[in-house]
Amino acid sequence: MNIVLINLLPHREATRKKRREAFYAGVFASILVGGLVLALGYTVLSEMITQQQSRNDFLKAENTKLDGQIKDIASLKAEIEALRARQDAVESLQADRNLPVHLFDDLTQDTPAGVQLSQIRQDGATVLIQGVALSQERVADFLRNLGRPNGWLEKPELIEIRSQISPASARNAARVVAQFQLRATLKRPTPAGAGSGPAAAAPAKS
Repeated sequence: MNIVLINLLPHREATRKKRREAFYAGVFASILVGGLVLALGYTVLSEMITQQQSRNDFLKAENTKLDGQIKDIASLKAEIEALRARQDAVESLQADRNLPVHLFDDLTQDTPAGVQLSQIRQDGATVLIQGVALSQERVADFLRNLGRPNGWLEKPELIEIRSQISPASARNAARVVAQFQLRATLKRPTPAGAGSGPAAAAPAKS
């Protein structure tokens, strides 16, 4: 009986070789795919970073522009406030220049018969008035007239009143008169109404 001997070593070696080649091919393919994925991820990430940087630069530029506009607005507002302050100062000076006229007009109307003013002095908004009257009742009438709501003086207050003998003259005999001193507050009109103010209505005189 003849026995046929078959050598399987070359076949097994070829199979192992094919397996090694397939393994190496798989490893290479995995490395290649991984590299492509990394490259794609890097590209996408770089693009996202670039876009975000562009947005950041745009926002920074807009913020800088907005800061400039805010400074311009603040400067314009300061200029407007300065102009208003100058306008108010001019109108206030105009009003102050007219106050003595209003004051003497009021005193002319408010001083009742039998009252003679000897001194008028203004210290800021305070007006000091000195004079003599035929009686204390005339002084009371004067105070009441000065306190009328539509006049240029307010808050009249009697500081001092005393009786004294008026010396005789060619026309009048010696008599007792009331010497008084009072103060009142001068109303100041608003700058917008520098030409206007309390109406100078004539009070009832005693």
